[in-house]
Amino acid sequence: MKETVIKTENLTKRFGDFIAVDGITFEVYKGEIFGFLGANGAGKTTAMRMLSGLSTPTSGKATVAGIDVFKHPELIKKNIGYMSQRFSLYEDLTVIENIKFYAGIYGLTDKEIKEKSDLVIHQLGMQNEIKKLVRDIPLGWKQKLSLSVAILHEPKVVFLDEPTGGVDPATRKQFWDMIYQTADKGITVFVTTHYLDEAEYCNRISIMVDGRMDAIGTPRELKERFEVKTMDEVFYKLARSAKRSDN
Repeated sequence: MKETVIKTENLTKRFGDFIAVDGITFEVYKGEIFGFLGANGAGKTTAMRMLSGLSTPTSGKATVAGIDVFKHPELIKKNIGYMSQRFSLYEDLTVIENIKFYAGIYGLTDKEIKEKSDLVIHQLGMQNEIKKLVRDIPLGWKQKLSLSVAILHEPKVVFLDEPTGGVDPATRKQFWDMIYQTADKGITVFVTTHYLDEAEYCNRISIMVDGRMDAIGTPRELKERFEVKTMDEVFYKLARSAKRSDN
């Protein structure tokens, strides 16, 4: 039986009369790579902020890693990983300082910090870069370092908000290799992306339109349902009905 890591029921977020997220209901499972797609203004960023404890829902229900998002948003933040398009790293700290800083925030012991730091540096092959400021290392390395830092504490779920923006195709492929390795460890990966070819890499995908979740399933299921050959075509069929343009 699959272990549910994220569960929502009619999750809704209103800003006055504007409904940013309109009663979405879905589940995400342990070790799953779950793609969260939608055009600008679809509501996916707002939904992710609610699930990561950064924004309080207006109504509905949701749990992340077994924690109620209404009752314990601060506890959720301690039990998840989060990586934004801006990588969430401190540019004026060195590589090793960033690793140790985040490890401390996540509550790791001094021994664990030393072990995790050594492991990350070795896995990324950054032995010669540890004393460089993050702003001085290539974008691809920043990206991979940011993901490594986000899962230092081995959370049940890591949220990746358009993590591959601005990097070349080869680097994107390397990053997705890291995502697969993360999922193989049993960590659920919840990822938003505007690269529709990346949707094919996910175990399942949801597509939001105007705050609603209009489709959910595996890439194969969605292509069969809409009788098309690519996820681009699935997305465009749904997105054509969108009426709003900002989150």
